[in-house]
Amino acid sequence: MSKILFVLTGTDHWTLADGTPHPTGFWADEAVVPYRALTAAGHEIVVATPGGVVPPVDRASLAPEVNGGQENAEKVQRGLEEMTELRTPVKLAEVDLDDFAAVFYPGGHGPMEDLAVDADSGRLLVAALGSGKPLAVVCHGPAALLAAVRADGTNAFAGYRATAFTNEEEGQAGFAERAKWLLQDRLTEAGVDIRAGEPWAPHVVTDRNLITGQNPASAGPVAEALLKLLG
Repeated sequence: MSKILFVLTGTDHWTLADGTPHPTGFWADEAVVPYRALTAAGHEIVVATPGGVVPPVDRASLAPEVNGGQENAEKVQRGLEEMTELRTPVKLAEVDLDDFAAVFYPGGHGPMEDLAVDADSGRLLVAALGSGKPLAVVCHGPAALLAAVRADGTNAFAGYRATAFTNEEEGQAGFAERAKWLLQDRLTEAGVDIRAGEPWAPHVVTDRNLITGQNPASAGPVAEALLKLLG
């Protein structure tokens, strides 16, 4: 089968508007659920991060209250342990897109800190979009799209229909008033046509080879859509 690139944040904090570093990383089940679906279908996963650092998990994403109870929280924790690729990431700057059939970006607030301004990630996204290969992005992962700027200064995703963690969800999560900027607003300003669904409900938007999911509940449906595009 194919190799699929998972691009994860390399940071363990998100700087809030008042300068406070909020502990974060990647959101566990946004990586675990697609990983399980894709590997079950026979695909190989390679993890890449800025600088090749081991991606930190957002500890909040392991709590029972955000996983529908203790049993599912333990299932997510086991899933992380199964993802041995997390321990040996490659450097994002050294990734060759030709080696992969698809690219996937999970979320967590981490991408708001590093991938949103990472030039290597931006170049990869421009290339992935132009290649026609499936490109799937979930929740706060679309922050990375902000770095996908062409030579003329325009965003490569301008004019694409997409979704991402919404202003309403950020408000309900308690961060809208504390954030330097809101993801839905920034993507809209960049020219991305954001289609918001109901808060916290699964919502996936596919436009050409771009698949986006709004929130953690969308990770599974995004993986399903990615498998369909992979054929």
